[in-house]
Amino acid sequence: MLADKDRIFTNIYGWHDAGLAGAKKRGDWDNTAAILARGHDDVVEEMKASGLRGRGGAGFPTGLKWSFMPKEVGNRPHYLVVNADESEPGTCKDRDIIRHEPHKLLEGCLVAGFAMRAHAAYIYIRGEFVNEARRLQSAIEEAYDAGLLGPNAAGSGWKFDIYLHRGAGAYICGEETALLESLEGKKGQPRLKPPFPAGVGLYGCPTTVNNVESIAVAPTILRRGGAWFAGLGKDNNTGTKLFCISGHVNKPCNVEEEMGIPLKELIEKHAGGVRGGWDNLLAIIPGGSSTPLMPKDVCETMTMDFDALRAAGTGLGTAGIIVMDKSTDIVRAISRLSYFYKHESCGQCTPCREGTGWMWRMMDRLVRGEAEQHEIDTLEQVTRQVEGHTICALGDAAAWPIQGLIKHFRPEIERRIKAHQAMIQAAE
Repeated sequence: MLADKDRIFTNIYGWHDAGLAGAKKRGDWDNTAAILARGHDDVVEEMKASGLRGRGGAGFPTGLKWSFMPKEVGNRPHYLVVNADESEPGTCKDRDIIRHEPHKLLEGCLVAGFAMRAHAAYIYIRGEFVNEARRLQSAIEEAYDAGLLGPNAAGSGWKFDIYLHRGAGAYICGEETALLESLEGKKGQPRLKPPFPAGVGLYGCPTTVNNVESIAVAPTILRRGGAWFAGLGKDNNTGTKLFCISGHVNKPCNVEEEMGIPLKELIEKHAGGVRGGWDNLLAIIPGGSSTPLMPKDVCETMTMDFDALRAAGTGLGTAGIIVMDKSTDIVRAISRLSYFYKHESCGQCTPCREGTGWMWRMMDRLVRGEAEQHEIDTLEQVTRQVEGHTICALGDAAAWPIQGLIKHFRPEIERRIKAHQAMIQAAE
């Protein structure tokens, strides 16, 4: 288990003051100017040494992403954009960071923005997070009043401004280029890449888009050293991570733990175990609703890190762990997720626009068993035609839950079809 001395988010449950005075007591904004005095490239190299991988789902090395920004600032300014859209079902970590640790995020914006030679950051927050947006705006105003933001941010000599932008309830705006389109006042639809945001991003300028958690941990890493962070977790999966545990557990929670912790240990020690005991477990979605589920036998030995989960045919994603016990109608649960992705598709790409509707309608019939056995293979084929054939990953996100269901619970789908056919024959 993670030692208390290694925790980054020490107020994630909101037991203490979330304001500037409380944040400073916990070590935030502690001589931030000294971090910036190390220089742009040194900050980037320290982040690379930490091994931090993006906490928004893709797991791309954060320091490497920062290094893609141009070394020289021409007539196009550089921008940092923070993705606080957090719309993935099962995920609620960024919300608690904003609610209880907003100054960690703001200080992270300053050091990350400085590293990429940006003088401004935009935080794009999910529109439904009304109270969180108010809390964050209040923290921004506190930071300006204290001189931590503005023309001489934290006494560093670096000019830095932060702007809060509220979204309008679209899941697709969690995709970085759709977020940029929305921020520019356009319809939130993903852009073709290349060009990548580091070359042509917000307003056509060099931009880096990072998740809230990725930015919020940066100041602590830079104070304590990349080697400290790299010493936690596993190779290529370093540091600590916020895990969101929901569903059929006795104590749903957000908890900070080391990367690579066994899934069973995580649930039993922090979430009070599966409702009705571990033997009552049916399946777990490990990384938010877009990642394929794992049946109980896979969960027994699974560790929570990018590589182990990928090897098992799923993913860490946002670490939104959804636990389902044996009372779950697993086919209906995945059907409901199919409806969500159909509803949230922006409609720009034909495979996603048409395919998500197809997948949901087929899943809706399978819930009732109103299908033929061969349609299971047809559905699987449709998911393959959507996966990997769209501009952004929403098509993949719609396909993967169904692929996981067919892979691990095909007998249950077949049982429903047989039961429905038997019912029809009996009625005749």
